[in-house]
Formats: sequence, C-alpha cells, structure tokens
Amino acid sequence: MQETFEFLTANTIVNDAPVGGSDIVRPMDDELLDAYSNAVIWASEKVGPAVVKIEVEQKNRTARDGEFQSPAGSGSGFVFTPDGFILTNSHVVNGVDRLYVMRQDGSRQAADLVGNDPDTDLAVIRINGPWMAAANLGSSQSLKVGQLAIAIGNPFGFQTTVTAGVISALGRSLRARSGRLIDDVIQTDAALNPGNSGGPLVNSRGEVIGVNTAMIQAAQGLCFAIAIDTAKFIAGRLIRDGRIRRSYIGVAGQNVPVRRQIARYYNLPNDNGILVVSMDDDSPAKKAGLEPGDIIVAFAGERIDGIDELHRFLTEDSVGRRDLVTVIRGNQKLDVGIVPLERELVN
Repeated sequence: MQETFEFLTANTIVNDAPVGGSDIVRPMDDELLDAYSNAVIWASEKVGPAVVKIEVEQKNRTARDGEFQSPAGSGSGFVFTPDGFILTNSHVVNGVDRLYVMRQDGSRQAADLVGNDPDTDLAVIRINGPWMAAANLGSSQSLKVGQLAIAIGNPFGFQTTVTAGVISALGRSLRARSGRLIDDVIQTDAALNPGNSGGPLVNSRGEVIGVNTAMIQAAQGLCFAIAIDTAKFIAGRLIRDGRIRRSYIGVAGQNVPVRRQIARYYNLPNDNGILVVSMDDDSPAKKAGLEPGDIIVAFAGERIDGIDELHRFLTEDSVGRRDLVTVIRGNQKLDVGIVPLERELVN
C-alpha cells in the first residue's frame, strides 16, 4: 500500500506533475526567504554584541618623542568568555605596541595581548573588567558543505557588518604568514573584506564555527576561516601559557623526488622527501649528524613526503624527545637519532 506524506506549512502549493506517483508539497518562495532572513537576523543579533573592532597603534620609530601612529590598523574580534577574553587573528595584533577594543555602543578601552600564534594566525587579547555579552562557541566537526554561514566583522571600519553565504568546502589548508600550513580550514562565500579579519563565522544557531582570516582578492566568494575546534585548542593554550610550544630540528630544505631505484630497493612508500640544503649552527640536526644532501624520508617511523608533513610532527610532544629520522645519503638508508628543541618565535 502506497503511503502519501503531507507536510503542513503556512503557505504551500502542490506541483501539477506528481513524481513517483505522489504529490510533492513545497513551501512558497516567500516562506523560504523569510526563514532564511530570520535565521540570519537571529544569529547576528545573538552574536553581534560580542563582536568588537580592534584598533592598533605602533610607535613612530623615527620620532624622537616616541609618538604613536594612531591608528596603525584595525581588525575584528569577538569576546568568548564573560571575563573579557577576545579571539582574533595573529596578523591583526602581531608586533603592535598598543591595542584598543571598540564595542557596538562606540565605547573604547585598552586591551592587553594574552598570547599570539602566527602558525595558526590566532591570538587572544583581553580587556579589563567583565563583559556580559560572550559568543557561544560551537563545533566544526559536524559542519556540512552547503549549510548557512554568517560572517560578522568590521570591514573597512564599518562596524558590525553582517554578510551571509554558505560553507563552500571543508578541510582546506591555508599557508600562514609564518610559512606553516593551517589545516582544517573552512571555505565560505560569505563576503569578507579587509577589517573582517578575526571576526566570527557563525551558523544558523548563533554558534561561532570559525574565525574569519583571509580571502582571495582577485576572486569572488573565496573566503576562509580557521575552524573553531582549532581555535578553541589554541586559545586554551594561549591563555594558559601565552604561546604555543613547537619543536624544530634546524634544517633548511626543499621537497624533492626520491629516486625510483632507491625507493624500490629499500621498499620505501615515498615518492618525495626533503633535501637538506643547510643546517643552523648548533641545531639538533647538525648535532645528530645530518649532512647537506641527505634526503629525509621518515620521522619517528612515519613517512615524510615534504616540509609540511615534517612540520606536523614537530609539535610540543616532540620537544626533548629522541626520535629517529630516516634519510637517504647517496645510495644508503640511514636512521639518525635526533632530539628536537623548542622553537622560539620572533614576533
């Protein structure tokens, strides 16, 4: 027996041509538009009060009296705790001398830099005193391509500007200004412009799902946000330690193919490796006995196809821990013990 399902809506029409033997009921276009508009309005009203404009100042290095350039730039951010912690982009606050936060009501107050991580382009700043409006952080694990995405920020200084679109893709990689890849980046067509950096990307429930960070200026609708799960982890470490600990081995290298004969002879899964071009003085790589011309093909037993893969292994966990680095030296395969050190970032 064939069942017919009827969906009850305020305004519906029935298609004249049934598909599969049953009537298809669809909402009127104005109802769909109203639902879309209401979702954007509700989300922006919920998150908007937590969004701030960040103004930065830098000292005029040529002036004798140490006067400040005011302002030297601006961006966006959002409060994510009631006690005034604010998430933003590293490139908004990196290297500046003074920070100010402007609320929706136009009030302006000084802020302090809590921590900065150029490798993920994230930073945390803080204002003194309580802030009642704090954004609710969602999760980026359950996101779907095509779902509604709302960007809130201050493009070109126009405070609390709202744009809307959809999530265009998930799991993108974006290269930070430090040179490292940022993984699990959200692509959206919600319009971003200079000044949106550091503002929230929000879903229809009013939850922050990403931190807006970049757009491709020569394109249309190619905008990117750091996934909120990444941001939550980084923010927690920055609040606790003021920085993110990462390790380094002190190698300057380039990605090169591994010779097919070598790969077959040693049964390597690699097509590529890292050619060691040079090493820092007193670096872990030099102390371990690596030489220019070596090709790194594995770290701690895991294949390495290029510099980006090596960076993923050089984390806080590997600081001070002896690991084996597999290299091809001439026609030989060697395992070299190396102890990565903590990398110091110069902001």
